[in-house]
Formats: sequence, C-alpha cells, structure tokens
Amino acid sequence: MQRIVNKSLSDTQAKRTVELLISNNGGGNLRVKALAIAIAAALSVTSFSVAAAPNDSEIDQLKAQLAELQSKVNSLEQHNNEQAPSAASAGTDKRLAAVEKAINNTTLSGKMYFDLTNTDQKNSDAGKTSNSGTGFDVKRFYLSVDHKFTDIWSANLTTDFNYVSNDGQTNLFVKKAYVQGKFDQAAVLRVGASDMPWIPFAEHYYGYRYVENTLTDRLHFGNSADWGVHMAGDLGESKMFNYAVSAVNGGGYKNPSRSKNMDFAGRIGFKPMKNMIVALGAYSGHLGKQTQTAGATNTAERQDVMVAYADENFRLGGEYFTAKNWNNVVGTQQDKADGYSLWGSLAVAKNVNVFARYDNANLSKTLDTNAKDKYYNLGVEYQMTKGFKVAAVWKHEDKDQSVSAPIPAHVQTVKTDEVGVWGEAKF
Repeated sequence: MQRIVNKSLSDTQAKRTVELLISNNGGGNLRVKALAIAIAAALSVTSFSVAAAPNDSEIDQLKAQLAELQSKVNSLEQHNNEQAPSAASAGTDKRLAAVEKAINNTTLSGKMYFDLTNTDQKNSDAGKTSNSGTGFDVKRFYLSVDHKFTDIWSANLTTDFNYVSNDGQTNLFVKKAYVQGKFDQAAVLRVGASDMPWIPFAEHYYGYRYVENTLTDRLHFGNSADWGVHMAGDLGESKMFNYAVSAVNGGGYKNPSRSKNMDFAGRIGFKPMKNMIVALGAYSGHLGKQTQTAGATNTAERQDVMVAYADENFRLGGEYFTAKNWNNVVGTQQDKADGYSLWGSLAVAKNVNVFARYDNANLSKTLDTNAKDKYYNLGVEYQMTKGFKVAAVWKHEDKDQSVSAPIPAHVQTVKTDEVGVWGEAKF
C-alpha cells in the first residue's frame, strides 16, 4: 500500500512539475519543455526505484500520463510555429505600407519644348550670321519630383535641361528646389528656388510659352525663377484677388550665389470676370551684382501691367513693362527701357488653334535711343493628343542698336526670320 502511495505522489509531482515549467515559460522555450519532460521521467524512474517493482497496470498508467504530457508539448510547439510567421508577416506588411505611402505621396512629371526650324539671320553690316541654318533644338526639358509630407508641407525639385544646336552645348540646371507650406489658399509659403511673381503668371495667360518666351523674359528684363523666400495666394471664396511676393538673391535660378542685399518682387491680380485678369507687378534690387566686395551704383527697377482673357477656345491679352537701370546696375550712368506685347489665339476647329503675337520695345531710352526691338509671330497649333501638341510657326525680329564701327557711327540692324515646327510634350 505504501508503495502505491509513493508511486502516486511521484507521478503527481512529475505532472505538476512539467505543467508548472511550461506555464511559467508561456510555451515559448523548447529547451525548458525538454527539461520538463526529463524531470518527469526522472521523477517517475525515482519513484520506481524507491518503490517496489511496479505491475503492468501501473506501467500502463505512467505511459498514459507521459503521452498526455508529450501531447501538450507538441500542441505548444505547433502554436509557436504558427505565431512566428504571423509576426514576421506583420512586420513585412508594415514596411510595405510605408513604402506604398511614400510612393503614393510622390509624383513625377515632365515637360519638353522642342523645335525643328530653319533660321535666316542677317546683319546689316556683316551679312548672314552663324546663327543661320537648319537644326533641331530642345529649348527646355523640365523634370519635376513632388513629394507630399502632410496636407500642409511638401517639397519640389525641378531640373532644367536645354540643347541649342547653334552653340552645340547642353546645359543642366536646377530650376526649382523648394519646401512648401500651404497653410491656406491665401497663404502658400515656398523657401528655396521657385517661380517669380510675374513671368510664370504672364505665361499662363499667354499660353504659347513653348513657341516663345513672354516679353520681359525674351528681352532679359526679368527672371522666371530665383532663390529666396516666396509667398503667394488667392483671396476670397471666389478667388477674385491674388498676390505673390518674393525676397530673392537676384541673380536668377542659374546663379544661386549670395548677394549683399536681397531683391524684392511682387504682384497683385484682380479677376473682374471668369477667365479674365488685370494684374500689376513690380521689381526692385541689384540683380545679384552687389556683394560684400563689389558695389552696385544703381538699383534695377521694373513695373508691369497685364490685361488678359483666356479660355479653352479664345485668348486675348496685352502686357506692358517699364524698367530703369536694368542693364547698368554697376554703371555710373542711368538708363530706361519700356515695351509692350499683344497676343491672341482662336480655336478654328477641333484641336486646331490659330495664334499671333506682336512685341515692340525701346531697349535704351537714354544711352542709346536707337536700341529697339520689334518681334512678331504667326502660327497654327494642333493638339496631337493629351499632353502633346505641335505648331507650325513663322517668326520675325528686327533688332537695332547704335555702333561706332565700321566708321562712321550708325545704326546696325539684325533681321531674323525663322520658320518651322515647335512642340510641347508633357506628362
């Protein structure tokens, strides 16, 4: 009888020992499980050695108990094996979600201006110039990456590539590189290289930037982008008013060098009716030419006015500028310039528009009263498909200036005629 009691106690002790070890370990350590089984076996063997030799019934009972313990161990092992892949899968899903979010918040876009044309340029003194001939040009190729951090903060990088056949060189610049905070439609902040207030705004209403730059850009009386701090926005629920202001280095986006003082530019716009704009602009500064080691005698100034209408089928507009000391900031003499541009376009059939433009400018009203520029173009545009359009265009320009050689002093005229196909592709 005593032998049976000892045997039962030892069996119970073995079972409780195994269950306690497995329970405390949470079923997660196979070494502890093996140790538990070994302890159970040892206790059972000990009970046999202390007690008398067991009978067949007791042996069968012990085997059943060991089988039950082994079944629990196997069940816990299977549970662990199922949990491990699940945890790894959860980690992988989290990483994939982060990558997907980054991709969804990032956009890639591009725009190319190209042409295949024949140019005939003649100098009244020297005859036909080296700019004459036939060639293919990629005037601009913008590649942009936009990333959205939050509903307020984002960033942009836009590169500017161009190839001009008459100089045989390619150039690559950073056109835009800024961080943007859009706090409201009336308060959009950009820090870095970004659009200036006037030229890109005028391009929007002109509509044919791929054919020709707008007036002040073509005559180099302004920059389309510059490095600095920019703020813009639309005012009112109907966005009847808009504005843009910039404090910039002044040298343009191709020249991010530091200047002694920053230049300032601004624009205000009023929309008296849908698709129509009346805008005023101004610029004042030293164009990046005043540094700690180089002075600037004069301040460059420019004022702009534009009245335009633009919808899908019809465009009509005009731009005027007046400038002071724009080309002689570091000179001792002062000078003035002014000019205007008129343009229009009309849809005459599906995907077909006719357009024309006329520019007239006095490039130097004080130092060289003969310095003048007249330009006009005429063309037909065809929208090939979404994002791709071409235009057959004829351009003409007369540019005059006073020269002292060959003697006697006289007015030299450079006439340029260009005809061909211009195109824009964007995505």
